[in-house]
Amino acid sequence: MSHDSIEALILEQAAEAIIYANKAGVIERWNAAAVAMFGYTASEALGQHLDLVIPEHLRNAHWRGFDAAMEKGTTRLGGRPTMTRGLHKTGQKLYVEMSFALVTDSAGSALGSVAVARDATERVERDKAAAAGQPR
Repeated sequence: MSHDSIEALILEQAAEAIIYANKAGVIERWNAAAVAMFGYTASEALGQHLDLVIPEHLRNAHWRGFDAAMEKGTTRLGGRPTMTRGLHKTGQKLYVEMSFALVTDSAGSALGSVAVARDATERVERDKAAAAGQPR
């Protein structure tokens, strides 16, 4: 098996959602875990803008950060995971723990961004219920 085909299998079979968007914010990679998390098949997501999975109230902040990262060549969080909200195909809002990295060419110019994400909705809701003293 070739190195490239093993890399493709790793990306597709990873437990976390792996999403790559080009510099314009258009989705070019969408693995099986992204399908499971967000509800869109790869054919539905590929070629779409990242707004597909970003709740409307977070889009302006997201694009300010995304555009700044593309311009500066660094992310604000430096790869550290952050909790954010995501949007499922059904309209349900998810709590998503994500880390982001820039993808650069050999000259260091940003080509796009890769996000690795896991659904934290159940954990966050359980923690909120415990903090409120209510059984789930």
